[in-house]
Amino acid sequence: MSADYARTGFARRIASLIYDGLVVIAFAMLTTVVYLLVVQGAISLGWLSLGEAEDVAALIQQNTLLYVLRDVLLVLVSLSFFGYFWSKSGQTIGMRAWRMQVRRLDGSLPGFWQSAWRSLCALLGLGNILVLVDIKNKRALQDYLSGCEVVTLSKEDNKRIYQALD
Repeated sequence: MSADYARTGFARRIASLIYDGLVVIAFAMLTTVVYLLVVQGAISLGWLSLGEAEDVAALIQQNTLLYVLRDVLLVLVSLSFFGYFWSKSGQTIGMRAWRMQVRRLDGSLPGFWQSAWRSLCALLGLGNILVLVDIKNKRALQDYLSGCEVVTLSKEDNKRIYQALD
């Protein structure tokens, strides 16, 4: 793969973020369903009690520990999604569609933990606003804090990455 690619601008990043946002929402919904089933299982086994709660969802809303645990789980699922995809190919599903790749400044792929850190530093996508200010370097907050960059690939190299994963 060629080493020199232009860094990706704001509009392409946001388009990719919309794609990936939909995928992360789907994972969050699945995670929530599994979490509800686990809590319901704990109730069925007598480990938890509904008490005065009407149902499992109300119990989670009323119980601070269960509520925080659910939120932590959702954050971990999101960080794992980006950490996995960026460390394996440098691309999420949305990035593949827009021919983008995350990479370290030396051109190599970030590791899982570096990718998860980059995801956390993105501040739900708000870190991309820095690209509008940093016109010369086109790097977002998460790029600077994680030592990465996002580049726009040629159609051929994007296809090569995708085929290498099969």
